[in-house]
Amino acid sequence: MTDTRNRRKVRVGVVVSDARDKTVTVEVPNSAKHPRYDKIVRSATKLHAHDETNDANVGDTVRIMETRPISKQKRWRVVEVVERAR
Repeated sequence: MTDTRNRRKVRVGVVVSDARDKTVTVEVPNSAKHPRYDKIVRSATKLHAHDETNDANVGDTVRIMETRPISKQKRWRVVEVVERAR
């Protein structure tokens, strides 16, 4: 029996909004090769993450981890601030 905590998804992205209390909006970039044209197609996903200490600010690069539902939109939490915005 494996522990499900070990299989949680981890993403790295940039904080685009910190207007709400204990919540940040993180933009996670992703790129994939187009199946027909073999061109790299870039897109991004916005995820809402729980930030208990209000530590992350706009422009910071953060690592977020999948977690249980905290609210209607929040299913991620901030693990660490990888790099501060200058």
